[in-house]
Order: sequence, then C-alpha cells, then structure tokens
Amino acid sequence: MRLFILYVHILLFIFPSFSTSSSNFLCNPQDSNDLIQFKSSLTTYTNYACQEQPQKTATWKNGTNCCSWHGVTCDTVSGHVIGLNLGCESLQGNISPNSTLFHLSHLQSLSLSYNDFFGTHFHSKFGGFRNLTHLDLSSCNFQGEVPPQISHLSKLTSLHLSKNDQLSWKESTLKSLVQNATVLEELYLDETDMSSIDPNSLNLIFNQSSSLTSLNLQRSGLSGNWKNNILCLPSIQDLDMSINDLEGQLPDLSCSTSLRILDLSYCLFKGPIPLSFSNLTYLTSLSLVENKLIGSIPSSLLTLPHLTFLSLKDNLFISGQIPNVFPKSNRFQQLDLSGNKIGGELPKSLSNLQHLINLDLSSNSFSGQIPDVFDGLTKLQELRLGYNRLEGQIPPSLYSLSQLNYLDFSYNKLKGPLPDEISGFQNLGYLFLSNNLLNGKFPSWCLSLPSLGMLDLSNNQFTGNISVISSYSLYYLKLCSNKLQGDIPESIFNLVSLTTLCLSSNNLSGFVNFQHFSKLQKLDTLSLSRNSQLSLNFESNVNYNFSILSTLELSSVGLIGFSKLSSGKFPGLRYLDLSNNKLFGRLPNWLLGIDSLQYLCHDPTQIVTGARTNT
Repeated sequence: MRLFILYVHILLFIFPSFSTSSSNFLCNPQDSNDLIQFKSSLTTYTNYACQEQPQKTATWKNGTNCCSWHGVTCDTVSGHVIGLNLGCESLQGNISPNSTLFHLSHLQSLSLSYNDFFGTHFHSKFGGFRNLTHLDLSSCNFQGEVPPQISHLSKLTSLHLSKNDQLSWKESTLKSLVQNATVLEELYLDETDMSSIDPNSLNLIFNQSSSLTSLNLQRSGLSGNWKNNILCLPSIQDLDMSINDLEGQLPDLSCSTSLRILDLSYCLFKGPIPLSFSNLTYLTSLSLVENKLIGSIPSSLLTLPHLTFLSLKDNLFISGQIPNVFPKSNRFQQLDLSGNKIGGELPKSLSNLQHLINLDLSSNSFSGQIPDVFDGLTKLQELRLGYNRLEGQIPPSLYSLSQLNYLDFSYNKLKGPLPDEISGFQNLGYLFLSNNLLNGKFPSWCLSLPSLGMLDLSNNQFTGNISVISSYSLYYLKLCSNKLQGDIPESIFNLVSLTTLCLSSNNLSGFVNFQHFSKLQKLDTLSLSRNSQLSLNFESNVNYNFSILSTLELSSVGLIGFSKLSSGKFPGLRYLDLSNNKLFGRLPNWLLGIDSLQYLCHDPTQIVTGARTNT
C-alpha cells in the first residue's frame, strides 16, 4: 500500500495534469458544442443589478478548451462539464425544451440566476439533470407551474428558485420534491406562487425532512389560519416565512430547536408572544415586524444567550415596559422595538448592551429621563428615541460616542441647554432634536461636525446668533421656530449641497440680497417666513435661476424689487407664500406665468390656486 501511495505521488509530480484544476483537462467535444449553441441562442442586455460583473461567456470561443472557459467546471477524468455558473451574466431569451443546455447530462451544479428568460416555462427537462446537487434559477423570470419532474433531482442539496413570481407550485409537487430529495439542505422559494398550498400542510410536507437547514418562503402567497408549525424540524436553522397572510397566533413551541434565524414579519399574527419562545436558545436573529402582537415583551426573550438581532417593530404592545433584565453576557447588536405603545422608564440595564450598534425605541410612550448609560456603548451607530414622552436633559455620556452616525430625539419633552463643546460625534451624519423644549445659546458645534448631512433643531427655544457653518456636507438644515437673532451668516451660501433650508419663525434681521441663494443650485425648499426684521432684495437686472426650487415661503418679511422679475427665474416653483407683506395691486404677470405653480398665498385673506388665476 505504501508503495502504491508513493507511486501516485510521483505521477502527480511528473504529470501536473493530474491536478484538480479542470482547466488542465480537455473538454468533451460534444459538451463544448452544446455550450456554444446555448450561448448563441441567447442575447445580452444591460443588467443594472449585475453591472459590475464581467461577462463570463466572452471567453467561450470555438477551438478552445471549454474547461478553461469562465463559469465552466469539468470532470477531471472524463472532461464532461459538471458545473455551469452563469449567474449575473446579463443573458436574455427563451430557453426552449430543445435547448442544448439540456444535453449537459453530467451537470452537478447549475446557476442561471439573475438573467432574464421572460416567457420561458419551467420545463420538465430540468428534471433530467439527475446528478444535480446545486440548482440556482433565482430571479430569472421563469413562469408556469413547477413540473412534477423536479422531484427526480434526488441528489439536490441546494435549490434556489427565488424571485420568480410567475412560477407556481402544486402541493403534490412540493411534497414529492421534499420526499425524494433526502439530502436537501437549502430550499429558497421566496417570491414564487404557493397560494394553492394550505399553510397547515407545510408541517406534513416537511416533517420527514431531516436534512433541511434553510427554508425561505417569504412573500409566497401563503394564506390562512396557520395552526401547525414547522419550527421544530430537526435540523432547521434559518426559516423565513415573512410577508404572508398567516393569521392566527404565533405557534407555541413544544420542542427544543436548532433555529438560528427566524423571520415571521408582516404575517398578521396576533396575540402575545408565547413564553415557549424562550426555548429558542440558539437563536441569533428574530424578526416579528408589523404583526398584531399584544401584551408585554417576555423577559426570557431579552435574555436568550445568542440573540444579536431582535425587531418587534410596529406591533400592538401596549402593556408593561421593557424588562430591566439585559445581562452583561448579552450579544445584542440591533434592537428595534419602535412603533408600539410601550411605556414606563427606559431600563438602566441598557448600559450592559456594550455590543449594540443600532437601538430604535422611537414611537412609543416612554417617559421619564433618558438614563445616563452610554459610557460603555462605544459601538453605537444609530440611536432613535423620537416620538416618546421623555423629559429632562440629554445625558452627558451621549456626547462622547465617536461611532454614532444617526441620532433622533425629536418630539419629546427634553429641556435645558446643550453643552458648549463636545468630544464625540465626529461621524454623526444625522441629528434630529426638533420639537422639544431645548433652550440656551445656539450650540455652534452642531454646524461644525465634519460628517453632518441633516440637522433639525426646529421648534425649540434656542437663542443667540447662528454660528459660522463649516459642516459643508449639510444638505438639510432646519432651524425654524426658535428665538434666533442677528444676520443670516454668509457661510450658509457655501453649502452647495443644500436642498432644504428653513429659518422661519425666528428674530433674524438685516438686509439679504436674494441673489446669494442662487449659489445653492440644489435648493428645493426655502423658508424665511415670519422674520419681520429681515429685508429681502429681489434685483430684476441680476441673472440668476432657481431651477430646482419648488417651495418658497416668504411671509412676514420685507420684500424689495419683487415686481419686475421674470418667470424664467423660478421654472419649477409649485408653492409660494407671500402673505403678510406690504405688497399691493395686481400680482405681477411674471408670477402668473409660472406654469408649475399650484399654490399661491398673497395675503391673509386672498389665496389663489392655479398659476394663471388673477386677483
């Protein structure tokens, strides 16, 4: 035996063609011809989903070894093609039953995903690939009924038919497939049509599948009161049944399970979360978004040892509060309980969520102060507590978070000044503190954050001047409805990406030449209303064009030189408010010549709709 092994090693050294690289073997001539003919039967198109993918079939040329072609794998002994990967190849056309593709009888792996075979029926010929272990026809626009012959693919370990919404299933076909493919591990049927299958039959169909680890039935048209469950399959780890009309209550688990990922979102489930969900001790991700779940959140759900992602967003939890049970051993990275009516104070054990990246508790009924728990949450990137009843000051530990990108505390009752200086927020891109009771001097650091794109401090009680702006990435700035005073800073006109600017309902003053706003070529919405000490000059002889501006609010400001403009300066304007100014007489003709104008307010008692209506 040792001599034989030594002899094999010598052969492999002397004859490198014995290596496992299929490109070192000559392709079977008939397989080569079949591939060329298959390619020639199709055309290519611009596939935006796969635009960056190089085209594999460009290497397919007559007279060359097909085992060296991209996307082709050959058997190392016979030279037959055993693998074909044309995923994202931008192929288009109809695959007929006579296609030479079906001559490749030795195929073990076939991927045609993300191509466009619109009008192609799922032929029974696909059932002739008896050696297939992997078949991926996702997002191919196949249509018709899945043929019973698919159950002949008894060696399948992976079947992906996702995103073929014109592809329909019969219960008998699915059952035969699962019974015959005894080593099937991955089954992705999301966005295919399973509307003829009773969801309560799924347990019967899959109950003998001891090998299945991943099952995706998302958006597959399942409907009805789902009583049986398939959560107890012996090997299941990843199950997605989201976006189906599976009415009734969540299944009560009567088993221990190996589930890691479970998504039952958008399914119309009602009632409480069963306490038996605490049996999901291997769970890493649980999503129950937008159902009709009620009651309180079980403490046992928040202490599952491996859970990193939990979303109970948009349900009907109205009783109780978040249990103060987060252990230091938790692994939470994303926690989303938004869109419920959970009340009470925020638990102080939030400080233990030191792996947390995203926390969303917005649109609930939380009250009391925000606990000062952020010192250890150094990985936090998104924090949303808006639309609650929180009060008191913003805790100082928040301002040191260097990884934070998104912060929303809007629509609460937070009060007090913001600090003069902060040490963190260098990555902050979105800051929303609107509709609170914040006061004190305007925080200049808000306009100097290097990554800031959106800032909304509106409807507070900030005082003082608007500071110089050095956050040049700003494209959304709302400081309206405060007590700000002084001039509009010149640095505002350097924000070349600005699309929305609201400075209305303040005490701003000074003289502003409207020409300066024309530097903001992306400006869509501008509101300067209710700044009675402000004076705006519209010069008729200046060549400027607000090509994108659609909303312009100039009520209760002083207007100068407004009547001699031309309509061409505001070609896209839809909303214009000029009320509470000292304009008199007929509206100027240029204003009535703006074809896009839908709403025009001239003074408190005179509203004109329609661009060509006179007053």
